Amino acid sequence: MKLMFVTETAEKIKSMEIRGAGRIARAAAEALRDHALAVKAQNNTAFRQDMERAAAELVATRPTAVSLPNAVHFVMAGLGAAKTTEEAQVSVIRRAEEFINSSRHAVEKIAEFGARHIRDGDVILTHCNSEAALGCMIEAHRQGKEIEVFATEVRPRNQGHITIRTLNDAGIRTNFIVDSAVRSFINDVDLVIVGADAVTVNGAVVNKIGTSQVAHTASEARVNVIVAAETYKFAPRTVVGELIQIEERPPGEVLADEIAKTLPHVTVRNPAFDVTPAEFIDLIVTEQGAIPPQMAYVIIREYLGWEIGEFHTAFDMNANNGE
Repeated sequence: MKLMFVTETAEKIKSMEIRGAGRIARAAAEALRDHALAVKAQNNTAFRQDMERAAAELVATRPTAVSLPNAVHFVMAGLGAAKTTEEAQVSVIRRAEEFINSSRHAVEKIAEFGARHIRDGDVILTHCNSEAALGCMIEAHRQGKEIEVFATEVRPRNQGHITIRTLNDAGIRTNFIVDSAVRSFINDVDLVIVGADAVTVNGAVVNKIGTSQVAHTASEARVNVIVAAETYKFAPRTVVGELIQIEERPPGEVLADEIAKTLPHVTVRNPAFDVTPAEFIDLIVTEQGAIPPQMAYVIIREYLGWEIGEFHTAFDMNANNGE
């Protein structure tokens, strides 16, 4: 059985109507909860199979943001112990609600911890639209610290427009710049704060395309880089050497199809994310506290609850897609 709101949520995630790793994760948890409430299954086995199909559909939408499979894993983790359909349904609903609530509180805690690393008078550069990173700046401003922000445009989807609206509404003085102007202004900046779509076991950060260039420029200018990331953005399967797949978006986001048709020798490449090496990152702020990137493994081991055996079996994308 496939209920429309699972498919609708999956389409909204895929089309970026729902965007941002935290929002995506919460939307997936909500979809699984609503599916569990509505699904009609004859027995526990049928219920579990139906939920696993729904989970696989959601996980397949965005290959890079590990918050999505981590959220799905958390919500689905209690199904194995359920002896009846009712127990399984209650487990999914309870764990979904727990994840949604903890996700929202995580952003609040990150804001609290992150604001401690922002000084009065700091000029901050941010790239993309990160709920967690913005929370740090807004909390620092709420505490009375005078800050100023440089926010990038974030081509080609222009997430920077959302960022500057949020900062403006919070009353924070903001400069809006094109992505390629980062180097021109980096010497005016005291601190870089960005979010993350994934954090690997060695502390490398996968985030919106252009983040690596920002971090490299900041390192060259001796400007500290802070990454604000909820623990469910850490990528457990990188422990066993799995690489995070970098999503490549449709070329029409960069160059209109009618123009592309007139340029037969031009290929548009549109990766949505890049990888920032750990050596360009000074601190990762999570809801559990601030850590150096080299301690990423501790988060995976202590807070995400994955067992080594699960890395190869849980929601295997290729297997679910029959590849």
